[in-house]
Amino acid sequence: MYESTWMFCLKRILTLPFVLLGVSILTFVFIRFVPVEPAEVILRLARVAPTEEAIQALREELGTDKSFLLQYLLWGKGVLQLDFGTSFVSKLPVAHELFTKLPATIELAIAAFILILGLSIPFGVISALYKHTIIDKIIQFFSILSVSIPTFWLGFLLLYLFSLKLGLFPTNGKGTPAHLVLPAFALALPTIGLFVQFIRSTILEELQQQYVQYARLRGLKSSVILIRHVLRNAAIPLTPLLGMTLGNLLGGAVIVEQVFSWPGLGRYLIESIMNRDYPVVQCYVLIIAVIYVLANLCTDILHRLLDPHLMMKGRRD
Repeated sequence: MYESTWMFCLKRILTLPFVLLGVSILTFVFIRFVPVEPAEVILRLARVAPTEEAIQALREELGTDKSFLLQYLLWGKGVLQLDFGTSFVSKLPVAHELFTKLPATIELAIAAFILILGLSIPFGVISALYKHTIIDKIIQFFSILSVSIPTFWLGFLLLYLFSLKLGLFPTNGKGTPAHLVLPAFALALPTIGLFVQFIRSTILEELQQQYVQYARLRGLKSSVILIRHVLRNAAIPLTPLLGMTLGNLLGGAVIVEQVFSWPGLGRYLIESIMNRDYPVVQCYVLIIAVIYVLANLCTDILHRLLDPHLMMKGRRD
């Protein structure tokens, strides 16, 4: 088992550079499809007349006058040396700015992740145990509704109801736990609906297994069967989704941070895209890609450790 697990980890780690290479190339190419010249945007931000001479001089200073291939090779060489370049707008190191804002995004993603687990598991279990009852129908209705609501519209709705009308939470910014509630809920709600549906179907499938019938014949209580056996087995197919969920939360925080003025990576990314700040966008995508791949790797390893079938297969291999 240990050799199989180590080999699995080694293979996944060895694929990481190729994944990041592909992500970096796609990002580098796609962002340059935007027709607006970064030098022109920077000059307009500085309130300088964007003449041809000024644009050309700034392009030479930024290095955007070189060919795509040469620009990519120079940038890739810097990345290998942990130098992610300098922001076109702020003239500060990109890595410093991004890692300064990264904790706020991680804080928001973790809070949303806790909400997802804390709400979807009990509601999914209740929906499965009370199948086809009014309780199940209510939970199913709200889970489908949560998936259908656009995130930006949900954010504005929460701001209107709980901040402007009721005055329970701040409207924007970061500083207290109260500032975290609405953006975390807006980020988590669509995923909560998906998890409720998944947990419900998984538990219903587990309740039909023979080991449950055998446990009932042995006289075990329903609560013991549910907690010790059904939930444990239902958690096995859930673990691979956790890594993807955490990555999706980090990437999906862009809209939520913009709506609630949360000072994280997502809001900074929007500003950088508007300003055609290439180094910032490229570094942001690389950071999210690394976090996403590592989160999936951890959950895949956990899935192998929890699933007895994969463990036995590893022993046979």
